[in-house]
Amino acid sequence: MKIAFIGQKGIPVSSGGVERRVQELSTRMAKMGHEVFVYARKNYNAEKINNFEGVKIIYLPCVATKNLETITHTLIASFHAIFQKYDVIHYQAPGPSSLCWIVKLFNPGALLIATFNSRDELHQKWGRIAIAYLKFGEWVISKVPDRTITVSEILRDYIKEKYNKTATIIHNGSAVNISKGNDELKKWNLEKEKYFLSVSRLVRHKGIHYLIHAFQKAQKNGEIPADFKLAIVGDSANTDEYVSYLKEISKGDKNIVFTGTQMGEPLAQFFSNTFAFIQPSEAEGLSNALLEAMGYGLATIVSDIPENKSVVGENGILFENKNEEDLKSKLIFAIKNPDFMKESGEKGKLNAQENYSWDKNASRTLELYKDLISEKNSNKFSIGYFRRLL
Repeated sequence: MKIAFIGQKGIPVSSGGVERRVQELSTRMAKMGHEVFVYARKNYNAEKINNFEGVKIIYLPCVATKNLETITHTLIASFHAIFQKYDVIHYQAPGPSSLCWIVKLFNPGALLIATFNSRDELHQKWGRIAIAYLKFGEWVISKVPDRTITVSEILRDYIKEKYNKTATIIHNGSAVNISKGNDELKKWNLEKEKYFLSVSRLVRHKGIHYLIHAFQKAQKNGEIPADFKLAIVGDSANTDEYVSYLKEISKGDKNIVFTGTQMGEPLAQFFSNTFAFIQPSEAEGLSNALLEAMGYGLATIVSDIPENKSVVGENGILFENKNEEDLKSKLIFAIKNPDFMKESGEKGKLNAQENYSWDKNASRTLELYKDLISEKNSNKFSIGYFRRLL
């Protein structure tokens, strides 16, 4: 099959759950013998790689502003794609998928798929106009594609209830690269199993400010050892003001370390050597960072939003969303119960291995493509087919 992915910033991934999903799926599909194309923004990587692990990367321009970058790149990519004779055109996320109707209108013979990964209008970095447009994109992604994929049962149930659309669940996966190195830790004065780890874009709805406050209070009271640290891995996503706020409330605290975005071996070292992984998000789709932490065998402390609870189940520690005091108590509990944390991490690892495999997800996605193409071809000359096009 000839397959195209639209809506991501690009690959190789430097940050972002959408980019991670596209990279993990596209490279596996290419290894299985399919011709795979990923549309990338010209400003995504300084080094332009035209082929990544068998995936062809197509660079197209965009208007590089917070509100226009995604939509302008997706618009150009959509019109480019309709002339390429793709068998499958697969959009990502509600925002970019708001334009998938272009493919439906101008290239109805291609199979149109879209992945609903997150309710992006809940993310606090957007203004009113952007939120209204994301809600429109949510309607489009639920109604227009030949099939909508959701990354969780929660999103599947949401679009069924709100839009009366039946979706297919294909989860995100857990990408693990255990590292025995520690040179990256030394750069930040971190020691093995003597730091908490958070990995995310630094956006307000990710709740990093709750984590910083909780950590500081516990350490000030002597309930967390004085030499224990908090490593915050990630950077701005057009949210420089929030990043400045985080650094301001951490000012003078040598035990809070901002490392910026980390990938590859450096990130593997952070995951491989931490005591526990913390995710204080107010909203999620299905967090790749959380799945990766579980894959590393890490104990997880997460906010009790449904998207986190559905993943960790009984194998993680939950705290009340937005409640700094409750988060503080869970951090203290973790420090006092290292054996429990190790056992919890091992259970989470088994959960990740059994239920969140990128290999299985790539195979399931390809099977879905094949089944839907077969169904589309068999119905091609039916009255119902032409009605759907209209």
